[in-house]
Amino acid sequence: MSRETVQTDKAPKAIGPYAQAIKANGLVYTAGQIAIEPETGNLVEAGINAQTRQVFANLGAVLEAAGTSFDQVVKATVFLRHMSDFAAMNDVYAEYLGNAKPARSTIAAAELPRGALVEIDLVALA
Repeated sequence: MSRETVQTDKAPKAIGPYAQAIKANGLVYTAGQIAIEPETGNLVEAGINAQTRQVFANLGAVLEAAGTSFDQVVKATVFLRHMSDFAAMNDVYAEYLGNAKPARSTIAAAELPRGALVEIDLVALA
């Protein structure tokens, strides 16, 4: 089995002992991304729309570094701090993954790292 670590400065550094993504057996598994700006290391303080956009900017950078794109995503997992943000998150989500229409799970989480409102991880074809 081949296994390759993916790292890019265009996405936030991992805030724990994990990789931004792993490529293995034709798939890319991203770590969960929250709305951290890679340039500053700060969490985007605006609401769910702005946080979801930053999450997708981070995920896009990781996918690009892995040699793939949003069109190749086959599975998404979304963690929301408040399920009442589902519709607003979904509107932004559709802008990035609406054409790919991957399988998805959405989970309400009692708390996310750094007080984030949303965290998303993806699995894509490499």
